[in-house]
Amino acid sequence: MSATVLVVDDEKNIRRALRMVLEGGGLQVEDCADAETALTLLQQREIDLVILDVKLPGMDGIEALAAIREMPETRHTPVLMISGHASVSDAMEAVRRGATDFLEKPIDRDLMMSRVHNALRTRQLEREVRRLREDAEKRYEMVGDGPAMRALYAQIEKIAPTPGRVLITGESGTGKELIARAIHRLSTRAEKPFVKVNCAAIPAELIESELFGHERGAFTGAAQRKRGMFELADKGTLFLDEIGDMSPSAQAKVLRALQSGEITRVGSESTISVDVRIIAATNKDLETEVAEGRFREDLYFRLNVVPIRSPSLRERKSDIPQLAQAFLRTFCRENGMREKTFTPELLGALTERPWPGNVRELKNVVERMAILGGDPLDVEDLPEVGRLGGAVPRDSEPPWTPGPSASGGRKTLKEFREEAEKKYILEVLEEVGWNISRAASELGVERTNLHKKIRHYGIKRESA
Repeated sequence: MSATVLVVDDEKNIRRALRMVLEGGGLQVEDCADAETALTLLQQREIDLVILDVKLPGMDGIEALAAIREMPETRHTPVLMISGHASVSDAMEAVRRGATDFLEKPIDRDLMMSRVHNALRTRQLEREVRRLREDAEKRYEMVGDGPAMRALYAQIEKIAPTPGRVLITGESGTGKELIARAIHRLSTRAEKPFVKVNCAAIPAELIESELFGHERGAFTGAAQRKRGMFELADKGTLFLDEIGDMSPSAQAKVLRALQSGEITRVGSESTISVDVRIIAATNKDLETEVAEGRFREDLYFRLNVVPIRSPSLRERKSDIPQLAQAFLRTFCRENGMREKTFTPELLGALTERPWPGNVRELKNVVERMAILGGDPLDVEDLPEVGRLGGAVPRDSEPPWTPGPSASGGRKTLKEFREEAEKKYILEVLEEVGWNISRAASELGVERTNLHKKIRHYGIKRESA
């Protein structure tokens, strides 16, 4: 394992002995006699592991350990404390301050090398986890630098460091989850979990179990204890997406959890304390929902501490070329395709589209063009806009013609709209082999909304 170890001890003979052992194990070694020099070296060079004596002239090892943990460059660097005169309390204090391990002098060679290699392997794994996390976060980066987005970034920077609850509103497909993740990433909870719950996707009878967990045997099928989303998000952020679709009973329990900071698993009588920052999002007008009795007013005021509106794509047309190019690069890279480009004419045409499905619709159209189009992608690769605002193939025929109403006269606008929507949904379902997720993506709607429409119109596979 190629790594550099810094040995900090005021006894020259111990530094020499440790250097011989570590270099004999294939490691590179730096050494110094005091904590002040060690902190300077840590800022100047990349050190993979520190072996630090507790008793040092000037700043002692415990103080140096605290300083190492406060420096951004060395916050995650493993530190092995060593001492020939340490007490149990010294060892406990070292671990409390963030020491990886503690060894007593005289140091056993085999034991030390075992602890060193374990610490280095752990560091390597942690680096890999951080790299994977950073790669994953790139998928959720916000794109755009137009006026609407600059105002949004400024809001996020002000809100993120505070503990305030946030309510994100905006049309479907505008990127409300990206806003929530950006707030979490810039907050003091960034190293803790970000847990997302789609309130519309969970059946009403299961939402309480998902949010608060359950005990074994709490209901049929509860074969073992399960931790809920509130527990999983402890010390982090809980993102309640589509909060407007939450059932009244779940609303009451969420309100209680926000008021008390405690939850109760389904089937349990004991409470569990949780420290969770809530970010909620909805594409509904919650004030209207409150006025019509579908959403609790007290919960609305609890959630709406800091409101943020996610701008529609119509409000940020200048960002469309940048978004389209980012989606195209990502799609080509993730699918092993040679990177394609857009012609200026196509970027202009994309900018003029109405995009009722917002950023989600733009992403779907770009991916479709990447699959079916040439290179560079040109206007002829752009699908036409369908009757519901979604893209349809350029050579497709209208899938329906307006017939008479049930009364025999001309159809009302509502009747025509519903018939058109039903037939268009059925057409898309047939095209994707009744894959609901793909159909929802093609239509630019949430899966739950598509399921509702399928039930509303009585669409069945055999009706095709």
